[in-house]
Amino acid sequence: MKIGILTHHMVVNFGAYLQAYSVQEAVKKLRPDAEVEIINYIPIKHFIINTVGWFLWYKNRQNWKNWNNIFRLPFTLKRERSKHMNLSPICFSSKAISRLGYDLIVVGSDEVWNYSDSKSVNPIKFGHGLESSRLISYAPSAGNSNIENIPEIVSSGLSKFSYISARDSLTVKLAEKITGKKIQEVLDPTFLYPLPSEPNPYLPDKKYILFYYCEHLPPKLKEQIFKYAKDNDFAILGAGDSDKDYEECTVNMTPFQWIDMFQHASFVFTGTFHGAVFSVLNHCQFKVYLTNKGRIAKVGALLNSLGIENRMMTDDYVFDFSTQKHEIDYSLVDKSIAEKREMSIKYLKDALS
Repeated sequence: MKIGILTHHMVVNFGAYLQAYSVQEAVKKLRPDAEVEIINYIPIKHFIINTVGWFLWYKNRQNWKNWNNIFRLPFTLKRERSKHMNLSPICFSSKAISRLGYDLIVVGSDEVWNYSDSKSVNPIKFGHGLESSRLISYAPSAGNSNIENIPEIVSSGLSKFSYISARDSLTVKLAEKITGKKIQEVLDPTFLYPLPSEPNPYLPDKKYILFYYCEHLPPKLKEQIFKYAKDNDFAILGAGDSDKDYEECTVNMTPFQWIDMFQHASFVFTGTFHGAVFSVLNHCQFKVYLTNKGRIAKVGALLNSLGIENRMMTDDYVFDFSTQKHEIDYSLVDKSIAEKREMSIKYLKDALS
C-alpha cells in the first residue's frame, strides 16, 4: 500500500515542520507494511508569500548583527526535510499527485482547511483533483473561518473523504455541518508519540525564560518581565525567535534543537499554537499573549480542551516566577492528554485500515 500525506510541510516554521514529521511517523508506526511519503506539493502562491515573508525586516525587534542567523533558517529546514522526511517528487498540481499512484492520502494536520486565509487556501487540500485515491483527514484546522458561509470547494471537497477528523471544535462543527455525520476531534499529531530532541548550542549555563513569537506583547509587560529576569538572574532567549533584546539570536537551528529549548526552559511566553503545544509536552509553566483572531481561536481551543484556559495573559499581568512556577498541575493535564491520545491513535489506525 502506498500512502501520501498532504500538509503544510514547506512553511518556514518549526511547528509546521514538526506536525508534518509527526503525521509521517504516526502513519509509519500504524502501517509498517506501507510505503509512506509526504507529498512534496508546492502551491506556488503560498510558497512565495511565506518565503518572502520570512525575510521581512522588523526594525523594532531585529538588528543587522543577527541577520545571518535569521537568513539561514529556510536552508536549515530544507536540509532537515531532506534528512527526516520521506518526500515524494515535487508536485505542482493534482494531476502530478495522482500520477504518483497513492492508494490513500492523509490530509492534515495544520490549517490546511483554513479557507479564510487567501494565501494558503487550496482546492487540492479539500480533495479536488485527487479522484484516484481514498481520502482521510488527520487533525486539519479551518483556523477562524466563517462556517456560516462555506465555499463550494469546501462543501463538495469534504464529501469525498471516507474518514474525517479535526483538530479543534470549530473544524468539527464545519465538517458536521457539511457531512451530517459525527466528526472525531483529535490531538495535534505532535502529541501522538514522543519526539526526539538534539542538544542545543544556544543553551546558557543558567536558568532561562523562553519566548516564542510573543511579538505583540505590550512594552509595559515586556519591560516588567525583562526587569524581573535581570533582577533574578534569568537569561532570556527566543525559541528560534529573533529579538534584539534577547541575550542571543537563536533562529538558525534544527526543529529538534528547538524542542530542546523548551525542555530546559524555566518559563515560556508564547503567542502561537505550537508554542503552547510544546510548552505542554515539556511540562513548562507558560503564558500566552494573543492578538491575532486566528491564534486566539486555535490556542484558546487547545487550552480549553486541556483544562488550562487560564494561561491567557491580560495587559495587567505581572510575572513572578516564585509564585507561578507550579500553577499548572501536569498530573491532570497528562491524564487528559493520555485519554485523547488513545482515542486519536485509534481513529487514525481505523482510518488507515
